[in-house]
Amino acid sequence: MTARRSLVATDRAALMLQLVPYLIGKGEVSIAEAADEFDVAPDQMRAMVEKLTVIGLPGDGGYWQMSNDLFDIDWDLLDQRDLVVITNSVGLERAPKLTAREAAALLAGLQLARTIPGVGDTDLFTGLLAKLARGASGTPAEVIVAPGPVDTVRDAVATALRQGVAVSFTYKAPDAAPTTRTVDPVKVHIADGQWYLQGWCHLREAMRTFHLDRVSDLQLTDIAITHAGERTPGWFESDEDDLVARIRFPEAVARLLGDYLDRATIQTSGGMSTATMRVADEFSLRRLAVRHGGDVEVLEPAAARRAAAEWAEAGLDQYR
Repeated sequence: MTARRSLVATDRAALMLQLVPYLIGKGEVSIAEAADEFDVAPDQMRAMVEKLTVIGLPGDGGYWQMSNDLFDIDWDLLDQRDLVVITNSVGLERAPKLTAREAAALLAGLQLARTIPGVGDTDLFTGLLAKLARGASGTPAEVIVAPGPVDTVRDAVATALRQGVAVSFTYKAPDAAPTTRTVDPVKVHIADGQWYLQGWCHLREAMRTFHLDRVSDLQLTDIAITHAGERTPGWFESDEDDLVARIRFPEAVARLLGDYLDRATIQTSGGMSTATMRVADEFSLRRLAVRHGGDVEVLEPAAARRAAAEWAEAGLDQYR
């Protein structure tokens, strides 16, 4: 017979935390079966079960005051048949439940994370999604995360990463002619509501961030990935494919613009500042302007200025 391990205090504490949900889930279990499950001797398991009856919820002043504040077991079954049945579980079944809306929000987040190549295991996400749906106080709304054209690119990148090959695609940067890029993909990621592909660009010979709305005709190549270990650029780092933009704002607002200004050239006069910087797309400027309620004015490029004005106007239309 295999010798059972001896238990130190930390072992016992960890086992006790696992023991209660195990016993509740089993309903009825023998001392021998429980001991085998937790890899302890039967007398050790019996001692832990008996100790449950002095564990429970603290009452006023930190003392247990009521019998139903403690775990309890069926002592007759334990003494006569070596069976464990918890008869009072100290309200574990009354654990707070998520509202349907809260569960739906978490489900949406999990589904979004599940779409990113290389994040987690599919079976793990499936189990978490099922548990969240069961644990809600009401039936969560059906949640569908549909990134649209991102799906094709994301699936192709996931395949390329599994096969260890580069991808090729046509990329249309703002105010530039389309170029054909061959890229060692690193990841597909979402930032500030937009999807991006990050990887080593063979044309630029550097890590680049590509806005997926500008990617088309993506195909797998037979070129082996050789630069996947390079550092990926941060979301506010610029490269030659980015837009050159100018924004104007009161000097006091600068501290609220954070990372946008990290690599910007700023000129200030009469309490107003003008920042010249590179950004990945005009959409980020649109969101930046609208978030700051008129304090940030987009000067260039014209398309971003127009987009910010149209988005603000569409928001105002909701109140009319």
